[in-house]
Amino acid sequence: MEVSKMQEEVNERTSQFKPQYRPPFQMFAQITEETWEIARALNYLHGTKKPKEGEKTTPLEEEISDLLFSVICLANAHNIDIEQERKKMMKEKRYKRDNNRFEKNP
Repeated sequence: MEVSKMQEEVNERTSQFKPQYRPPFQMFAQITEETWEIARALNYLHGTKKPKEGEKTTPLEEEISDLLFSVICLANAHNIDIEQERKKMMKEKRYKRDNNRFEKNP
């Protein structure tokens, strides 16, 4: 699914609420919480910390999609076209500052 379609889908979902989006710092707090949940899932998968007995765990893919939803909400609330910004960012990474930053495969 294209990012623009995801943004439309989130907008459609959130448009039924008033206010449609939380205040910016609450959305940022939500993004921070979702990021922490990804860290916890990764630690359970690859780290030394394992879930406590009986602890409910959420799969990594669910945590990533929760984060994506939160980021899209923040972008939508600020009228940011993520696809347009992604294209600008990739151009920057491909041809400018990061072009020779990392070793490339032969």
